[in-house]
Amino acid sequence: MSDESVDHLFHALADTTRRDILHRCVRGQPSVSRLAEAYPMSFAAVQKHVAVLERAGLVTKQRSGREQRVRTNPDAVRRARHALDQLETAWRGRVDRMSRLLARDTAPEESMPTTGEDR
Repeated sequence: MSDESVDHLFHALADTTRRDILHRCVRGQPSVSRLAEAYPMSFAAVQKHVAVLERAGLVTKQRSGREQRVRTNPDAVRRARHALDQLETAWRGRVDRMSRLLARDTAPEESMPTTGEDR
């Protein structure tokens, strides 16, 4: 995944309303107007949230008569998981390297040479 697509994905998931819209779409394929009824905001605001989700590839819209149905894209969720897995792998590697360095730097005093002052 490109950095730009990861940015779009996590920007879309960063908003509570968009995550709720995504959950509602997992349970069915609501129309945009049906989604708008569930929120204390304008229809246009809900449309904008859906557009952000769509741009990130998390949902698709499909015309059904006069309505546009919103459906989740399970591949996008897998892409998000993959991006998080890559971040976790990178950070675990860094933490492991830091742990090894700290363990080496805090070796027990017995292994340190004596200078004769302790005698």
